[in-house]
Amino acid sequence: MQHAKPTESELEILQLLWEMGPSTVRAVNDRLNDPTTPQRSGRRPREVGYTTTLKLLQIMHEKGLVSREEDGRTHIYTARASERDTQSALLRQFVDTAFRGSAMKLVLQALGNHDASQAEIDAIKTLIAQIEQNQSKP
Repeated sequence: MQHAKPTESELEILQLLWEMGPSTVRAVNDRLNDPTTPQRSGRRPREVGYTTTLKLLQIMHEKGLVSREEDGRTHIYTARASERDTQSALLRQFVDTAFRGSAMKLVLQALGNHDASQAEIDAIKTLIAQIEQNQSKP
């Protein structure tokens, strides 16, 4: 199922829902404001109001990014797409727009701007071997 592309704030909430599982607005808001929660966007922690979190989750529900179940007066929100599916869709869009569809250009740029450890190089070699093996199958 195709979902709308999440904004940066929506993606931050999705990451919390993937981590926490089905959650109330209050639980999501508390985690957003918890100084020990790693900031996914690299920004400094900021105070997010409850009504802001509620509005974001309502918009996300309208966009099909989350589902909502009522439990009395409480709404429980759940991410509709998996973390992996969302990452894949965002990466495809990023490669298409920033690298004109070339995964090779993305990888070369990433490796050229990063001192890869031996473990990372070994993992890349393993991935390449798997891709080659899958392509050689009839």
